[in-house]
Amino acid sequence: MPTYVYQVITNDGSEGEVFEIFQRMADEPLTLHPETGQPVRRVIQAANIPLKHTDKAESNRISNKNLDRLGFTKYQRAGGGFYEKKAGKGPNVISADD
Repeated sequence: MPTYVYQVITNDGSEGEVFEIFQRMADEPLTLHPETGQPVRRVIQAANIPLKHTDKAESNRISNKNLDRLGFTKYQRAGGGFYEKKAGKGPNVISADD
């Protein structure tokens, strides 16, 4: 589940309390603080997506060997509408024609 960041909306316009909460993507955004009942708004945050320039530890976490060990399946585009399996279970090749 993703972590969402919310901020309390204050009457005087000052910065209110900021907190994080786990929610399903299908859940409606909160309108009230779950503990105090104060009005809140969701704060837009940049996504944390590992890219090719990640550090060594992050690269190890998303390595094919580690993904396979954790039960994930990874396919990589091979061109021409084909994807080759690099980790996990499933067919060795997936094509757009299937």
